[in-house]
Amino acid sequence: MLAAMKRAVLIVNPYATRVTEEAISAVERALMRVAYVRTVRTEGPRHAVELAREAGDADALIVFSGDGGFNEALNGIERNDLPLGFVPGGGTSVLPRALGLPRDAVRAAEQLAEALEANRVRRISTGRVNDRRFAFGAGIGIDAEVVRRIDGRGRSPAGARPGDLAFVSTFARMLVEHRGRLEPMLEVEGFGRAAFLFVANVNVYSFLKAMAIKATPEAVFEEGLDFLAPVSVRPRTLPPLLYALATGRPARNALRGHDLDRIEVRTDLPLPLQVDGEDLGDVTEAVFEAERGSISVLS
Repeated sequence: MLAAMKRAVLIVNPYATRVTEEAISAVERALMRVAYVRTVRTEGPRHAVELAREAGDADALIVFSGDGGFNEALNGIERNDLPLGFVPGGGTSVLPRALGLPRDAVRAAEQLAEALEANRVRRISTGRVNDRRFAFGAGIGIDAEVVRRIDGRGRSPAGARPGDLAFVSTFARMLVEHRGRLEPMLEVEGFGRAAFLFVANVNVYSFLKAMAIKATPEAVFEEGLDFLAPVSVRPRTLPPLLYALATGRPARNALRGHDLDRIEVRTDLPLPLQVDGEDLGDVTEAVFEAERGSISVLS
């Protein structure tokens, strides 16, 4: 009966790469099958944090955005019992894909509606670094520098962020700048020195189109944090490293940690830090902490 229908807040980032008016309407229709939907739109950076805080006593919070919007919502929610749903609206949308949702926004919304109707939720962990929560991954060094350079290129007139090809070409260009060599520049306390660091909350660190980047093949959402930190990179060691990231096989000449509650890092000089693909500026120290079973997600 209508009286038994649930109430959902839908946060939409209208500037995300794959979010259109037509897609918003279709996602709303899919969710309205099981819930009264109140749609709110972000108007700029960090607005999703405020909108998530204002979700009130809703039965679910759904976010139609890219990973940046998902991250903001995670940093705004104040109820750890509030079921969350993530509809892929970005160019990559790592989080919903890592949760097993379809890449198509409408199909993902339909699956979330079914989960909401059936009260099908999953408790997962998140990570936190320097007081910023992240859902799937964070990094210090070259991958964060790539994020920064991509952000510096701006967006298209339609609001689209540069795609996967831009990330690959930027990464390759940086390696050329360093002549294919990356020396140890940071210390992972208790493990040793490394050139850069990937910290992950789930196996899939990122995606290049359909290909998953598997920096930490043992990581799962229900456990603590994993990390991979190559000690150094040389022209002869780069191909095996890229192969390991593509296949999930153990990377050689690298520090690794599994199911950790805390990872402390100090850098030789200020290095860029990113979380969920968002640039957080330069750091000389970073403390990564696992927030076990911190949120409920619809799946």
